Amino acid sequence: MSMNGDRHIALISVHGDPAIDIGKEEAGGQNVYVRQVGEALAKLGWSVDMFTRRTSSAQSSIVEHSPTCRTIRLTAGPQDFVPRDEIFDYLSEFVQEFTRFQQRSGIRYGIVHTNYWLSSWVGMELKRRQPRLQQVHTYHSLGTVKYRNVDNIPAIASTRLEIEKRCLETAARVVATSPQEQDHMRAFVSTRGNVNLIPCGTDIDRFGSISKDEARALLGIDPKAKVVFYVGRFDPRKGIETLVRAVGQSAIRNTQALQLLVGGGSRPGQSDGLERERIEGIVADLDMQSIVQFPGRISDEDLPAYYAAADVCVVPSHYEPFGLVAIEAMASGTPVVASDVGGLQFTVESGKTGLLAPPRDETAFAAAIDRILSNAEWRDRLGRTARKRVEAYFSWQGVANQLDQLYEEMLEAQFSCSINSSVA
Repeated sequence: MSMNGDRHIALISVHGDPAIDIGKEEAGGQNVYVRQVGEALAKLGWSVDMFTRRTSSAQSSIVEHSPTCRTIRLTAGPQDFVPRDEIFDYLSEFVQEFTRFQQRSGIRYGIVHTNYWLSSWVGMELKRRQPRLQQVHTYHSLGTVKYRNVDNIPAIASTRLEIEKRCLETAARVVATSPQEQDHMRAFVSTRGNVNLIPCGTDIDRFGSISKDEARALLGIDPKAKVVFYVGRFDPRKGIETLVRAVGQSAIRNTQALQLLVGGGSRPGQSDGLERERIEGIVADLDMQSIVQFPGRISDEDLPAYYAAADVCVVPSHYEPFGLVAIEAMASGTPVVASDVGGLQFTVESGKTGLLAPPRDETAFAAAIDRILSNAEWRDRLGRTARKRVEAYFSWQGVANQLDQLYEEMLEAQFSCSINSSVA
């Protein structure tokens, strides 16, 4: 296959910039997924262009990650942050800029792999303009499931649901990151369409590279403290309130030094900043300021140490299609207490790598956290089993290998179809 043709692949993540610092507004698991998949695919011989929306005039239009992997920022709408529920009106401009980039560069993409529903619309529109282009899609979040777990349904909801259904039925392949997400697609979106199960991954060399004692010394954390850790966006659906109230109920709090670290960036006046202020208010109401710390955005360099320093990592989301934080913690040898929802039911084996609890149930989360913190030997056994599970199923290279095989099968099938059509 020509490196200037079929071996060129476009990963599209309109609102999740693969080159941005994780922890900023709208920067989370999707950004990590696209960046890591892109870099791993490049190592397998693909020329990877990752397209996203430019959110500042100060940003570079192209960021080179390796000789064959780069992020390309297209201008669509204002060069400023726009909440994801308000981006749809700028997608036509994104498509136009993508098409102009192709024309200027002379690159022909055989496959476009879209991420999240906004990007799926872009992919379907590109496919309409370029019939030979094949679309692969990863949802990262299903609207039909998400809207069951939020109080305020946005005006864009009906548009999102229609697009998600059309994408499932028309994309060449849809990637489900867990059996639970695949079941949700079939139960709530459509019984039509081609679905492949390929999980998300993590860097098993970076996470797990530092011991608990070394991590605590590096971060200045009391070696004897019982440390509970959360990292992620400040977003009501992430369930941080449940975690704070659970730690407030902890029996361990009355007998041993207990510390809760709530890591994640926030911007004053923006939605994540407002949520952080709300959580800080709850901490104050519960008189927990002495045991709760907000370290802010945790850098990629420091994140492995935070996971390793923790006795337990908590993922209290109301819904998660996969849950990247869970496998990063598990790769670090840290057991996880997570909501018994979505992909977390797949990544976390309750009783083996951590514990699952009903979402929004602070009493159940408190019991699960205390159960792990009160038994150091069991906690360590959970951590060892967690690490082994990640090594076996969730390395980024393993994910890239599965995607590589999927892409090759699609291109070979298209090539065979073209040959047969020519002969006919």
